[in-house]
Amino acid sequence: MGMMKNLMIGIHKRTGDRFAGMDLLYLTTVGAKSGKERTSPVARFADGDDAWLVVASNNGAERHPAWYHNLKAHPDRVWIEHGGRKRAAQVEELTGERREEALGRIVAAQPRFAGYLKKTSRALPVIRLS
Repeated sequence: MGMMKNLMIGIHKRTGDRFAGMDLLYLTTVGAKSGKERTSPVARFADGDDAWLVVASNNGAERHPAWYHNLKAHPDRVWIEHGGRKRAAQVEELTGERREEALGRIVAAQPRFAGYLKKTSRALPVIRLS
């Protein structure tokens, strides 16, 4: 992990796992090619008692974020951390009505995601981590 990313994650953790008005979690995946663990801060949205939704938005870029490719390559090697607690996660990519309903809740909570949807022609993956 790069020095700047480490610094930013350290700052986020000291400020209650928040950045720019968003609740964060730290998603650790295993590199699809490198096999090395990679940690990325991502916006989290509650989905029930002990599950979270994350969006592979990449700020509306035309390419999926690297963590999404890693997650797809190694779905059995994914960890999430927030509130100082790290644990293994089960991964489920939402589709159809479940994805649309989840995106509706996400956009209502963080309207910036509506902008990401407009900026890109790709369907933004919604991942449920439990």
